[in-house]
Amino acid sequence: MSIEQPSGPVYHFRGRSEHNLDGKGRLSIPARFRDVLRRQYDERLMVAPWHKSLRAYPFPQWEKMEVGLLSSMREYPEMKKMAAYIIGGVVECQLDKQGRVLLPPRLREESSIHREVVLSGVMTYFEILDKKSWEEENKPTAEDYASFDVSLLKAGLM
Repeated sequence: MSIEQPSGPVYHFRGRSEHNLDGKGRLSIPARFRDVLRRQYDERLMVAPWHKSLRAYPFPQWEKMEVGLLSSMREYPEMKKMAAYIIGGVVECQLDKQGRVLLPPRLREESSIHREVVLSGVMTYFEILDKKSWEEENKPTAEDYASFDVSLLKAGLM
């Protein structure tokens, strides 16, 4: 399998930041994430439910995700429910002039997102998690960080 190489610079979502939703459920997208959208995509985000979080994909990345989900259903029939949940739950969100997106109440409810959130870049998309959920999910990883050295060494990354 060959990896298609882009012709110009590639920009990714990296880093983590904490934010507060406003009273209407709007989330301010960090400037560095908006910069990725402006340079490589457009200002449309496809926000999908994902376990206890939301995933925000630029539209072209979302299209790749849909193709992947649909093709995985052919190979793994048990994926059908998951694909239906994710594709059926996705919402297109447009950045406003202040760089915010409105997270619909249904998505906030499904992902237990309240006022304080964490945005975490994962290269081609970013996650939106309730701050308490993020802390609970990442505490074991932070506590067991040293055990990852072996895996990193095996992968040639250390």
